[in-house]
Amino acid sequence: MKNTLYKISTLIALSLGVMTSCSDEFTNLEPLGSTSYENFFQNEQDAITAANSLYFYMKDEDMFSRGFFWYINASDDMVTGRINSTADNIKNFNMTGDEGYAYWMYPQSYKIIRRANDIILNVPDMDLATDLKNRILGEAYFMRAFHYFWIAHTYGDDVSGGVPIVTEENMFDEAGSYSRPVSVVENYAQIVEDLEKAADLLPLFTTYSAEDMGRAHKDAALAYIAKTNLYWAEYDPSRYAEVVTYVDAVTNSGSGRAIYTTNTPEEDFRMLHSHLNNWGPEYIWTVVSGVNGGSKLPGVSLENKGWGKYNGWGYYMPTNDLYEEFEEGDFRREVTILKFGDDFKFFGEERKYQSENSLSGLQFNKYLYEYQFENPIGTYINSNGNDPTTILNVPLLRYSELLLMKAEALIMQGQNGDAPLNMVRARAGLDPKTDATMEDLKHERRVELAGEFANRHFDLVRWGDAEEAYSKPLYGRLHTDRADPNSDYVIGEIWPARNFDADVMGVWPIPTRVVSSSGIEQNKGW
Repeated sequence: MKNTLYKISTLIALSLGVMTSCSDEFTNLEPLGSTSYENFFQNEQDAITAANSLYFYMKDEDMFSRGFFWYINASDDMVTGRINSTADNIKNFNMTGDEGYAYWMYPQSYKIIRRANDIILNVPDMDLATDLKNRILGEAYFMRAFHYFWIAHTYGDDVSGGVPIVTEENMFDEAGSYSRPVSVVENYAQIVEDLEKAADLLPLFTTYSAEDMGRAHKDAALAYIAKTNLYWAEYDPSRYAEVVTYVDAVTNSGSGRAIYTTNTPEEDFRMLHSHLNNWGPEYIWTVVSGVNGGSKLPGVSLENKGWGKYNGWGYYMPTNDLYEEFEEGDFRREVTILKFGDDFKFFGEERKYQSENSLSGLQFNKYLYEYQFENPIGTYINSNGNDPTTILNVPLLRYSELLLMKAEALIMQGQNGDAPLNMVRARAGLDPKTDATMEDLKHERRVELAGEFANRHFDLVRWGDAEEAYSKPLYGRLHTDRADPNSDYVIGEIWPARNFDADVMGVWPIPTRVVSSSGIEQNKGW
């Protein structure tokens, strides 16, 4: 998506009432600007501006740069790279939901849901070309579903309930009147319904011109139907069949979706995680990024202060446990993780990795491709080190994950999932599996998607594995001289075992300010 898609106008931000206080964040329609709500949706430009505003929080630091990733950081794959009490409390499941790192995802998701509701309510009656009207409505249904997807599984279950469902039909209800569904399953049903509408309305990605390539498209809608059903299957195993159906729908959509491979395993995974594949067949939905904005994840997970070259933030460092999960000969390992002594290129300089920052003695390498060039600032990476984006579109959902979702769904139905699983393994240069088990699937998901928004933490929760996994300490490489890439090390504990209560901690606490202002109940046990 070009930067123009990120430029939400002051007019729509004010006239649609999205800049509201916590007490009325779902329902306030009072305009804060000179243009009234009723007078906004008048012409084609109004409708396009409204659609553009749906993408505003995709690049937000508290959403898909760090926000949701703090919850993924709770997994056994990584630790906060340096001491940070707020991050430490989140990882230790000792929080209220009002922490600065954890607060914004919930209310900001509802702001986009509100914007989508306004479009769905107003655009059908506008005099627009059919293709444009369908696309804008499809974008609204998709983005409403996308944000519900994230907050539903993050904050909802079948014990405390789902998250409030606010649509164009009840958006005018009195503030404080919304309640939580009995189960998150109701959210999943609503999400799938929205995504089905989006899939019917949206064009294929391959029909978009360059300036529209970051918009929602048919494959993204079909893919998130598959993933929503995967999460739904935790409560209703019959949904596994739908996972297979919708993964196949993406494969057969006509847009050429496929795993990226040139039959060169030693190179393919590296090139996949570079800007050269931003619009390739494997990246289904991403945080579209550039030198002026996008996901900060590449800089957030970079060595603190970037070896004196750039303002890396030093968070999200992989554990030795993750490194050892990779099989020998798996070409993904070195692309995913840097260890002391590994060769890499940074700002045009050949270096050997060492870190005086990383608690684990390791760093994610997936997001470093754009840092290799001489003088990359302003061309490959943001000139503002406080906004450390690169021109890599950070992936949220890749086709290889869809293949692994299909493999999981087949295995869980007692069928053979070897074919999709082995397509992923083949790119990594590994021998195929025969009669793959769920343990094989769990391994493959972990190593293929490490350090990504695929959400290792929630995988452990939905599989029922989190309590056991978190009862073990996490380990790293403790080097005698952290300034020397060739220094000796011992494997040592870097994070103590945690007390994970599976009855409570499968969901995160809803921010207490939201609970107080909306009248909904907090998740049980928090």
